[in-house]
Amino acid sequence: MTESDAHEDSTDSTESAVADHPRKRPLWREILILVVVALVLSVVIQNFVGRIFLIPSESMEPTLHGCTGCTGDKILVDRISYRFGDPQPGDVVVFKGPESWNDEYKSIRSDNSIVRAFQGLGSIVGLVPPDENDLVKRVVAVGGQTVQCLSEGEGLRVNGKPLTEPYIDKRIPGNDTSCQGRYFGPVTVPDGNLWVMGDNRAHSKDSRFHLDDEHSGTVPIDNVIGKVQLIVLPFSRWGTVSSFDPQ
Repeated sequence: MTESDAHEDSTDSTESAVADHPRKRPLWREILILVVVALVLSVVIQNFVGRIFLIPSESMEPTLHGCTGCTGDKILVDRISYRFGDPQPGDVVVFKGPESWNDEYKSIRSDNSIVRAFQGLGSIVGLVPPDENDLVKRVVAVGGQTVQCLSEGEGLRVNGKPLTEPYIDKRIPGNDTSCQGRYFGPVTVPDGNLWVMGDNRAHSKDSRFHLDDEHSGTVPIDNVIGKVQLIVLPFSRWGTVSSFDPQ
């Protein structure tokens, strides 16, 4: 073997060793990649699969617990179901409040432009609630149905028939009276819209309070974010949320 051949063999061996042990990426770069991947996955999941929402008020008691100054239920909202069908009577849904429902809504964003920008980014990935009036109610009637609750009637009716509503706790003050004292109708729900009400009827500002708006108190299906499937927190209340059809 010549000296030249020996040199070539040595070079080939060195190159092979380098190829077998590629240069390791810096730790900070690996962490950055993991963070970016996690954020992208979070955006996809929050916008297309499911999202966690906090119940801030008592309007859906006893199904969903919430009140000012207390720890409300955290619920999982399914964003897939209604890609294959429309909401049905009895479904508990989260939706964006139509314009007339936003009169008392106060923005949760900071007055500081920098903080507000970070809050906006946080809402995209689900770390901060969106700056919109998201509400949770139960579907009582759908497009084409007529809903009413008259003083001379026997409570809430859809298409003239009384409803069976085991999710209403009549021990709550105000819920034990016919129509919970608020009479309305008859109202025919427009196609593509929903008539929604809180389970805690005496303490819920729902479709009954917006009869004079452009939708006659109803909510467009396009405003629906998703269907409530689970209470995930606190653990003591973990469980599925019923879609009992009252009709």
